[in-house]
Amino acid sequence: MLTSGSVLALTLLSFRPVLPVGLPQDIVQQTTPADTESVPNKLRTVVLDAGHGGKDPGTHGRKVTEKRIVLELVLALGRRIREEMPGVRVIYTRSGDRFIELAERSAIANRNRADLFISIHCNASPTSHKVYGTETYTMGLHKTEGNLDVAKRENAVILKEANYQQTYKGFNPNSPLAHIMLANYQHAFMGSSINFAEKVERSFRRNADRKSNGVKQAGFLVLWRTAMPSVLIETGYLTNPTEEDFLITEEGQAEITGAIYRALAQYKEEVESAN
Repeated sequence: MLTSGSVLALTLLSFRPVLPVGLPQDIVQQTTPADTESVPNKLRTVVLDAGHGGKDPGTHGRKVTEKRIVLELVLALGRRIREEMPGVRVIYTRSGDRFIELAERSAIANRNRADLFISIHCNASPTSHKVYGTETYTMGLHKTEGNLDVAKRENAVILKEANYQQTYKGFNPNSPLAHIMLANYQHAFMGSSINFAEKVERSFRRNADRKSNGVKQAGFLVLWRTAMPSVLIETGYLTNPTEEDFLITEEGQAEITGAIYRALAQYKEEVESAN
């Protein structure tokens, strides 16, 4: 006899992304040279996702909200990619202060057949203002309660969405069991996602002199339905006053986006060298 939990697990595991037509308003595109369309292993399209937005502020610091900082980071990263990688198309899930449902964020990447999905966030510690550092997540099973807490906090955004129970197949963001079932979903691009995540964290250490808390895994709804390598980057803790001050400065944002860009450039070179 199937329990309700078993039914949810089977539903999650049997999901296959659908590629609907139509494009969102926030897309910023570049023309990809026609002669690259037939080249295998070419990184042509990157989707940049600024977490939260609109009625969902994300976590709070003393001075700023997460939704504002991550949008600034995403737009700066997008500009850098467009300037230095003219053959790569950049798509934003949002380019302004808009609320975008988690399912729609991954759908934007899927329908544009993106080669990489990067979701950018800021972290928070409910217990201490001294916790700091970066960490990059891929879809997978959490190994610590801390990883689970991050996923639960990010997934709780769906409670602001209409008909979220139907959209996410009865997923309960407050249930640890539901997150375990979600994380057990075998993402086809896990290896490539981890590869890129490792490059991001290494670049934070080497190019931005940041404390790296490493590559981690957890069940994130925004990554669940992506049909390409995908990561969620926590760029720092807004609950740490020093780190918040760093993230709100132009210099700090340039260091963070520069480190992510260098990781992307290295990943792109590695992928395309396989041709």
